[in-house]
Amino acid sequence: MKQITVIGVGYVGLVTAACFADLGNRVIAIDVNEQRIENLKKGIMPIYEPGLEELVARNVRAGRLSFTTSYREGLQGSQFVFIAVGTPSADNGEADLQYVAAAARAIAENMTAPLIIINKSTVPIGTGDLVADMVRSAQPKPISFSVVSCPEFLREGTAIADFMNPHRTIIGSLDPAAAEQVAQLYLPLRAPIIITDLRTAEMIKYASNAFLATKISFINEIADICEALGADVKEVAAGMGYDKRIGPAMLDAGIGWGGSCFPKDIKALIYMAEQHGVTPHILNSVTRVNYDRRKSVVERLSKMINGLQGKTIGLLGLAFKENTDDMRDAPSITAAHELLAAGASVRAYDPVAREVAQPLLPQVQMFDDPYEMAQGCDAVMIITPWNEFKQLDLEKMKGLLKSPVIFDARNIYNPAEMKALGFKYRSIGRGFNGGK
Repeated sequence: MKQITVIGVGYVGLVTAACFADLGNRVIAIDVNEQRIENLKKGIMPIYEPGLEELVARNVRAGRLSFTTSYREGLQGSQFVFIAVGTPSADNGEADLQYVAAAARAIAENMTAPLIIINKSTVPIGTGDLVADMVRSAQPKPISFSVVSCPEFLREGTAIADFMNPHRTIIGSLDPAAAEQVAQLYLPLRAPIIITDLRTAEMIKYASNAFLATKISFINEIADICEALGADVKEVAAGMGYDKRIGPAMLDAGIGWGGSCFPKDIKALIYMAEQHGVTPHILNSVTRVNYDRRKSVVERLSKMINGLQGKTIGLLGLAFKENTDDMRDAPSITAAHELLAAGASVRAYDPVAREVAQPLLPQVQMFDDPYEMAQGCDAVMIITPWNEFKQLDLEKMKGLLKSPVIFDARNIYNPAEMKALGFKYRSIGRGFNGGK
């Protein structure tokens, strides 16, 4: 059993802490937010993530997982400390490292024995060196330490499974012995472990997210071409995905990407490139295609129903993706604002994200039931592909709508079936199959 400290109890930190505890380690999680820590001690989660509440409760009961706001208490006896705090974007795309810097200084001021400090947060290239300098300069007296980069690759909604069954673990350090010790923590997961230098490990994270976002923007552009030429993008994506050089993942055409990772990481990578004299043509295009998409789906809906002024539109789904309540850079926010600006009234239903979404969308009327939301709507838009939407009673939905119009921005329904049910239906890139 190793003793591990995790700083930050957001998506990355809390999942990392709970999963390491479940692997048999003793884990202490630190956060400066007193209310968040008090809630965790009572079993109240700060985020929605399937399976996380049960995982945390089990390991707290077993005595392997605990929470504190005290760095001195949290670091006492630990061999490893993971920094898993937020790195939000500034307006120019530069990553804000204030929370990383604060964690580094607190570690330096409170450590009493040698430590391996692991950057789990997604940080700009060179941050590992910066953290080392910060810790060294803030120490009251010299105590040996090493800095390791171990970027996270967790997807919201499947974060526990991603931690326990990773495609690979990336470890970067200038200290081979420290890198090997961190690798030992991940050996029980039986996944490939790649050990490299600090800056390369940091870059692997940014490059991975940028490539995945590129696949999404690419298939969305292909979807528009499919729609114009009469091809079906779902079949195109399936045919492409069988090629092992391409793969099927991230080839779902729709309203585009959002959330906390892709937007922030791509902006940061563009910023770093431009600061060093490199023009990131592809990344700029990937971003432009994505954000243009959000407005274009509203424009398409407007054409379907002959304008939006005075119409009532229902949004099915608000979170940026299914199985999370995360509203950070959610496409639903842009869609709602565009609808409101065009003179429409907007209603919405999301099975999890209502509480988070309401302050962000005060002009949107929120409902606890999808059918209640649909009552009297001129059209419904599918924004988030929650599984429950795939099982809706569509006959009932049709009877509740003022007119049977569905714009499916996530391609969860079959166009032919929707037409047979009597809907005026449009999806993304499905050739000439949509509509009635």
